Amino acid sequence: MKKNYLMFVVLLLLVGLAACDGDSNVETATSEPTAEAVVVSTATSAPEVTAVAPDVPVATEIVATEIVAEETMEETAVSSLLVPAGTPNEVYNAPFPLTITLDGDLSDWAGVPTVTIPDNSVVQWETMLTFAAAADDEYLYMMADVIDPHIISGQHGTNYWNEDSVEFYINAAGDLQLSNYVDGVAQITIPPLNIGAAPEDFIFSGIQVETTGAEAIVVATDQGYAIELAVPLQNTVWDIANTHGNVIGFQVHLNGSSEADRTLKAIWSAADVGDNSYNNPSLFGQLLFYEIGQDDVVANIPEPTPMPTQVPEDLNAPYRQPDVPVDERVADLLARMTLAEKLGQMTLIEKNSVKSNDITGNFLGGLLSGGGGSPADNTTEGWAAMVDGFQDAALQTRLGIPLIYGVDAVHGHSNLQGAVIFPHNIGLGAANNPDLMREIGAVTAREMIATGIYWNYAPGVMVPQDIRWGRTYEGYSENTDIVSGLASAYLEGLQGDDLAAPDTVLGTPKHFVGDGGTVWGSSTTNDYMIDQGVTEVDEETLRAVHLPPYVAVIEAGAQNIMISYSSWGGMKMHGQDYLINDVLIDELGFDGFIVSDWAGIDQVDPDFYTAVVKSINAGVDMNMVPYNANLFIETLAAAVEAGDVSMERIDEAVGNILKVKFEMGLFEHPYSNPNLVPMVGSEEHRAVAREAVAQSQVLLKNEGDLLPFPKDLPTLYVAGAAADDIGIQSGGWTIEWQGKKGDITPGTTILEAVQNTVVPETAVIYDKFGQFGEVPFNEELVCLAVVGEEPYAEGLGDSAMLTLPVNELRTVKRMAEMCDQLAVVLVSGRPLMIADQIENWDALVAAWLPGTEGQGVADVLFGDKPFTGKTAYTWPMSVEQLPLDFDNLSEEVLFPFGAGITTP
Repeated sequence: MKKNYLMFVVLLLLVGLAACDGDSNVETATSEPTAEAVVVSTATSAPEVTAVAPDVPVATEIVATEIVAEETMEETAVSSLLVPAGTPNEVYNAPFPLTITLDGDLSDWAGVPTVTIPDNSVVQWETMLTFAAAADDEYLYMMADVIDPHIISGQHGTNYWNEDSVEFYINAAGDLQLSNYVDGVAQITIPPLNIGAAPEDFIFSGIQVETTGAEAIVVATDQGYAIELAVPLQNTVWDIANTHGNVIGFQVHLNGSSEADRTLKAIWSAADVGDNSYNNPSLFGQLLFYEIGQDDVVANIPEPTPMPTQVPEDLNAPYRQPDVPVDERVADLLARMTLAEKLGQMTLIEKNSVKSNDITGNFLGGLLSGGGGSPADNTTEGWAAMVDGFQDAALQTRLGIPLIYGVDAVHGHSNLQGAVIFPHNIGLGAANNPDLMREIGAVTAREMIATGIYWNYAPGVMVPQDIRWGRTYEGYSENTDIVSGLASAYLEGLQGDDLAAPDTVLGTPKHFVGDGGTVWGSSTTNDYMIDQGVTEVDEETLRAVHLPPYVAVIEAGAQNIMISYSSWGGMKMHGQDYLINDVLIDELGFDGFIVSDWAGIDQVDPDFYTAVVKSINAGVDMNMVPYNANLFIETLAAAVEAGDVSMERIDEAVGNILKVKFEMGLFEHPYSNPNLVPMVGSEEHRAVAREAVAQSQVLLKNEGDLLPFPKDLPTLYVAGAAADDIGIQSGGWTIEWQGKKGDITPGTTILEAVQNTVVPETAVIYDKFGQFGEVPFNEELVCLAVVGEEPYAEGLGDSAMLTLPVNELRTVKRMAEMCDQLAVVLVSGRPLMIADQIENWDALVAAWLPGTEGQGVADVLFGDKPFTGKTAYTWPMSVEQLPLDFDNLSEEVLFPFGAGITTP
């Protein structure tokens, strides 16, 4: 499945309220305390789009005005502000009366309190926003001055939130505790695509923006762009009084983009820790109208309007009773549902695309966080607050059908900072321990449930046949039997003995079927070469190599299966009626529900209507349409009305979904379990991961029995970027979809583990590039090089060369020339081409992608545990041998399948 966001998230201190313009990113100092902001840094998401920064002309009408230079900031008196600045991240004081001319000249804003997000005093952010607000008798004015050296706009259709843009939120409905959008609440999203745009061509996006009567101008600045916005105080949905002390709901977001998708989300209001203002207005801060010249103020906060009590469907209905058989509960609930409610249950969208009343209005069946799709507060509590909030909305609907929320917890709950990150499956295949897999599944389930999530898009049951594939590390082995055994054991760990138990989650074996057998050069997705390509095998081979793991997981209790992007027999899998209906359902007896991959139905046919009809009729029950809920629902409704999709098929699909929700116990325990919060990232859980790491290490060469090292070496020289980098040793699908280098989540690097293991007298000397300068000539130099691939995921990891990065190659070459004894630890998601280098190494350990518990690597390097791992993939001499013919390996390989030296 796919990805929307990375999210490594930081709670940062935001600079004091200040004045700034687009040229200098400088502030007018006040004596106000610093404010706290929530900053979300996100990685690339949907790979369908490769965004390129457009050439943005500088608008000729802009007058760049430097309000105050940074070096004089401390000398600026608070009295230079027209009104007091307000309460950081809670209340913004907007001065009035003050008329602003929408002309791009920011000198109008002199003396108006400003706020800058995110704070760059701790982290130097490349993209920043300074905003302000003021009012006169007719308009509420808002200003945004954005520093952004790489403007990305217009690359994601109308999803302007997914690229550079500014969002202003207003709640003038008279109730600041509203938890959903009603008339009088609006989100106004303005992209820099509007630079120089005429009024008739101006693009507003957001929620209910058309009701506001907003006018705006966007101009280019030397360092980015600036926005001036005017919103009428009176329109058809609100009547805002600009009286001293009047308060309305107010929020500001900044979206920053990389070359693809959103990479930065800065949020002003401290209440919105879950990045949920687009769905819940109660998370806004407040804007207080402050009359210029007044010395104090009493806030006039509107009294909340009592919410009407919703009369739920019969609370004694059979479907609400846990002791009623599941089939009877399904039949009872299905009979009560409208077509709209049924189509909603078949719809699964990304949490960042939830708008207004999507959950309650469209009766959504599920939400997901793609890779990196974290809340602003990327903590266990932040996740729980976000997911439970979504669940609250679902349970308020007429029938109270709970959402099912999914994530790609493919090697632990890997979107969550602080969660335990296990080795990727390629390493677990080398360990080949089903009991360990069950334990890993159970740990992952507990950490997910602490955040309110009961659906895991794992295990991957692909059988990779070509290691050039960017998803090779997601597969346990090239061997069908190993995949079958480990995938079914892991599923049993996730789902336990009873899927309805509150400590279990639903697993999703993926991707049906043959995704591991695609052919190099057959992909038509973006610049991919093999990912999402064509599986060019006959049915006999498909059944022999790729189908058996599905037999195993169905026997182990699989109740959900995800379809593959790949093609077979001239048809994308999402439209494969024969393989899904005839083979998976009828022949194998699968009786759960089938879910699409990320926008997978779009690939079935260029015409969306045709694609929807084909995929639904082929057996896909729940459709992951990350950003297109309304389009999907409208299209499917039209297909039902036209008779192209029968009501019998709709009822079958919805019945399958409801059956699994009942079997999961979601109607009885839909929320997070706070009792499990202390278990997340606990020493108990990390001990399981450490053991998995130790068992996954494969010793492939050991001349002179160099390994294990003695713990009392006088000196150990350590080099390599992978030695001291949690991001590299964890790989893709860690915090972000593509993963990321650096200290991205708590854990123990391999270098730290080595330092923890040797005796205090041992000198561990580390240089990333192996540049140690002068070294002693009178002692034998013992060295450890820890080198590896940079993180990647899916098609972006398709590689024709399979080599180490250049810097890592230079490092290990330098070490080989310097050292008397050299052990190399290779951190990678697949076998790499090392035949030309290995003769210069005394020892080689394949560490794969071990995750956060680097101590497990040190455990075997220093003999606390034995080397027991065996390669689950054949290791070729060169890429020219690929793809390997496993039945006729006439050419010499570097290491055969099952290679690995066992130590005592």
